[in-house]
Amino acid sequence: MRELLLLRHAKSSRDEPAAGDHERDLARRGERAAPQVGRLLRAEGLVPDLALCSTATRAKRTWELAAAELGGEVPVRYLRTLYLAPPSRLLATVRQQPSDVGRLLLVGHNPGLHGLAMALSGEGEPGLLAALRAEFPTAALARIAFDAADWAAVAAGAGRLLAYRRPRERD
Repeated sequence: MRELLLLRHAKSSRDEPAAGDHERDLARRGERAAPQVGRLLRAEGLVPDLALCSTATRAKRTWELAAAELGGEVPVRYLRTLYLAPPSRLLATVRQQPSDVGRLLLVGHNPGLHGLAMALSGEGEPGLLAALRAEFPTAALARIAFDAADWAAVAAGAGRLLAYRRPRERD
């Protein structure tokens, strides 16, 4: 079995208009939400085997704050190709991961993450699926499981949405 965790970066700041989109940092609200995600992952035994993170400052900072709460080192790869990536590119990246990774975390952006989560989640509790369809806010986390021998076999509609957490549910 494979588990894919999709984490949208935490709330970003718009305080520095001179900074480009890629360089925007987290807002105070984001700095509070990101560690909560890490604590949630640790408490529920969902520490990933590998994290893939966008190179955008807000995504990297989200990962750093979340990872600090995990209680151990998680290998991370920062990929420019995840920055504002469409669902097709995100899925292609997932499919390229080694088979020894059982639980994979992607830290990225909307609308790509939301689209990927919806495309992959063919099954799940109806209330969770409805909540996912409605929105994928900053610092939201989706957990999708696949009966697949390796990541190359992950396909649209083949996943089961096991959990979907939004920041307001963690406050």
